[in-house]
Amino acid sequence: MDELFAQTGERMDKAVESVRRELTKIRTGKATVSLLDGVRLEAYGSTVPLRQVANISVPEARLLVVQPWDRSILGDVEKAILKADLGLNPSNDGNIIRVPIPALTEERRKEMVRYVHKLAEEGRVAVRNIRRDANDSLKKMKTAGDISEDDFHRAHDTTVQDMTDEHIGEIDKALAAKEEELMEV
Repeated sequence: MDELFAQTGERMDKAVESVRRELTKIRTGKATVSLLDGVRLEAYGSTVPLRQVANISVPEARLLVVQPWDRSILGDVEKAILKADLGLNPSNDGNIIRVPIPALTEERRKEMVRYVHKLAEEGRVAVRNIRRDANDSLKKMKTAGDISEDDFHRAHDTTVQDMTDEHIGEIDKALAAKEEELMEV
C-alpha cells in the first residue's frame, strides 16, 4: 500500500506541476523571462531554445531585452520571437532585441481568466483520475485479500482523499495567484 501511495502522490505532484508550468506561459502584461520559454530558433544547424543562444533580462516591468551571444543570429532571434505568435513585437537595434510587453485590455484579461480556469479544471480532473486509479488498485488489493476491509476503508476514505484534496488545493492556490496577476492593472 505504501508503494501505491508513493506512486499516487508522485503522479499528483506531476499533474500540479504541469498546471503550474502552463500557467507561467500565460502572458499577463508584465514582462517575465518565462514568456519566451517556448521560443525556438534555427541556429548552428539545429533548432534550439532561445535561452541556449541568448541572455534574456527584464530591465523594466513591461520590457524584455534579448541579447544573443552571437550577433550573427540577431535576425533569426527576432524572427523566432515573431513566429512564436505570442502577440509580441520585437525591435532590433543591431546589438540587442527589445521586446515591449503590451498592456492587456479588460476584455483580453477576462478571456485569459477563463482560459486559466479551464487549465486549472483540467489539472483537477487529472488529479481526480489519479485518485480513481488509486482507489481501483485498492479495490483489487481488497478482493485479492492483500489488505483487510478496515485498511481498505482507511486508505480509500482518508489517505487517498487527503492526497487529492491537498493537490487540488495547490492547483487552486496557483489559479488564484495567476488570476490576481491577470486582473492587476
